Amino acid sequence: MDKQTKGRLGEDAVTKELTRRGHAIIGRNYRKSCGEIDIISQSGRFIVFTEVKTRKLNSMVSGVEAVDPRKRARIVRTADMYLSEHETELQPRYDIAEVTISRGDTPRILRIDIYEDAFDTEGIYTVN
Repeated sequence: MDKQTKGRLGEDAVTKELTRRGHAIIGRNYRKSCGEIDIISQSGRFIVFTEVKTRKLNSMVSGVEAVDPRKRARIVRTADMYLSEHETELQPRYDIAEVTISRGDTPRILRIDIYEDAFDTEGIYTVN
């Protein structure tokens, strides 16, 4: 399974899970030159920007660890661009969804962990 197919599998699973949890999905794969937002949704008073990381069982680096300061900065910049194009009164929130899949020819979803408000945006622009 290539990286793009694995990523799509994880994003589809997280979209279903967010919907099950009451989120209204606003968009997927919002791309700008500075980055991409995997899933944009509304949950209560929040507009939620979710980064999805799909990993095979027992991977060396977790999905949360893969969202390093540089990646967080790109997500925040991209979200800022989205917010400048789509006026809203909702409060932005940044979540990370970690999807664990089985190994083998036909991987299946084993687990979905969603970390709400997963990173602090204070000082995020100091990362080069």
